[in-house]
Amino acid sequence: MALRTIIQRGEEREDWLRKRSRPVDKVDDRIKTIMDDMVETMREAKGAGLAAPQVGILRRMFVAEPEPGKLYYFINPEIISSEGARDSEEGCLSVPGYGGVVERPERITIKGLDREGKEQEYTFEGFYASVMCHEYDHLDGILYTDKAKAVQELDSDEEE
Repeated sequence: MALRTIIQRGEEREDWLRKRSRPVDKVDDRIKTIMDDMVETMREAKGAGLAAPQVGILRRMFVAEPEPGKLYYFINPEIISSEGARDSEEGCLSVPGYGGVVERPERITIKGLDREGKEQEYTFEGFYASVMCHEYDHLDGILYTDKAKAVQELDSDEEE
């Protein structure tokens, strides 16, 4: 596994964050390696999720770990239902130093392929649902700042 560089807003490759990702054609060893690298990169950066476009790969896949030990892989995900609404305090590894409040569904059902290429479907609520929606948005070139009610610069001690 290897750490990958996370593209951040304001950098030369920032436009990658605004592009719509293409579906993954086949789950092979290359895709698995990329996803493993994404997990390592996400954990090193202390994030709750990481989408492929954030590391310069325009494919519809993301990893999420809303809490330690609860790791999810999604390839070609599709949110098939959502209900309710809640305010979610969010940040992003591609928008460091800022945080904002975004309205997200209270509950979602999402399906897609796992790391092995097997179909999976989960229903998530609360924070888990927000994490999945945040990462899913990255696949369509959407940043949380596009949807935020307000975005604030964080004090350095707030980022810890």
